[in-house]
Amino acid sequence: MFNIKDLKKALLNSLWFMFLTFPIMVMKVNTINDTLIWRWMNLVYIGVGTFFLTLIGKYLSVRKEKRAEIVKPTLVQLVNKKMENKKVRYSSMITLVLIVILYPFIMSMYQTSIMTTALMYVVLGLGLNIVVGFGGLLHLGYAAFYAVGAYTYGLLFYHFGINFWICLPLGAFLSAIFGILLGFPILRLRGDYLAIVTLAFGEIVKLVLENWNDFSFGPSGIANIARPSFFGQKLKLAQVTNFTYFIAIGLTIFTIFVIRRMESSKMGRAWEAMREDEIACQAMGIDITKAKLTAFSMGAVWAGFMGVLFAAKTTFINPASFTTWESIVILCVVVIGGMGSIPGVIVGALIFILTPEYLRAFSQYRMLIFGIALVMMMIFRPGGIIPKIRRVYKFAADKDDSQEVEA
Repeated sequence: MFNIKDLKKALLNSLWFMFLTFPIMVMKVNTINDTLIWRWMNLVYIGVGTFFLTLIGKYLSVRKEKRAEIVKPTLVQLVNKKMENKKVRYSSMITLVLIVILYPFIMSMYQTSIMTTALMYVVLGLGLNIVVGFGGLLHLGYAAFYAVGAYTYGLLFYHFGINFWICLPLGAFLSAIFGILLGFPILRLRGDYLAIVTLAFGEIVKLVLENWNDFSFGPSGIANIARPSFFGQKLKLAQVTNFTYFIAIGLTIFTIFVIRRMESSKMGRAWEAMREDEIACQAMGIDITKAKLTAFSMGAVWAGFMGVLFAAKTTFINPASFTTWESIVILCVVVIGGMGSIPGVIVGALIFILTPEYLRAFSQYRMLIFGIALVMMMIFRPGGIIPKIRRVYKFAADKDDSQEVEA
């Protein structure tokens, strides 16, 4: 199964990894007694583990190449085929609706809060998917629009007492304005240069919020932000947690509906054409300026919505909640789920946000396990969990009839 070359490579990888992790995993300083503890067994575990993981990776890559030669239907195609049966489709929809409705009543308040956070990242991922997945524009400052929505609600409530429901569309509107302001200076930028500028934009917004104390209250942030009210009635903590969950569900459904419609629209097709080849897209008469500005503004709208919901859920915001790492997490949701794939982003967000929470039982090793899982995911499934499926249009053999088929 493995030749000498594979075994040598695995051995070299294990030795190299043992060398890199030696200071961290072997040497432990006891600052109380001023002693140095040597943990040699950790080095053995790392070496053996790396050796066998390298061999497993080699085996899986060879297996993947062999399976690629055999054409098999994808998971999405299998699901679509099953859903053609009305009984299966209706029973699945009814089951899903029941689970969604009963979830906060059968689970604890902590679990409901985690699921609400996951749903928020679903919407954030779908918003960034417009820019990255549909438009092909690498955006590393998406958390800035998230911050605009959160501070819109925080400041308007603090100074004027404006409630959640009024601030929700205002946060989305102001985020869209910021998306347009970001889009204008970077119309001619692509690739790495675009990523650097968007990264700088996110850092600028964060630095402004940290240092403009008279406006944003600096690192201290804004506290005691009101939670969502139900027709003017204040709810208890357990009730408002469930209510926030249902608001997140409603915004998620609304987001999926709107983005599905946009994907099939003229502008959605323009985004996909721009992603494939910007020069050819412009040569075909598509307005690149309009397409880019629309992508940035529409992507920012959903970040604005979630920023307002985040401020209402946590009742406290400060610049530390909107760092570059937050933008990277949202980008990871899109890439791991499948760029341009709406079902992929939904599944990716749920897995990416819920998995670290449920790995807390492993304490200090949970992020290591999660990191290894991400690396393996990118190696063996680079297109994402549910990759984007291109639409193929086929014309029937009849004289005037034609049909559209989605591959």
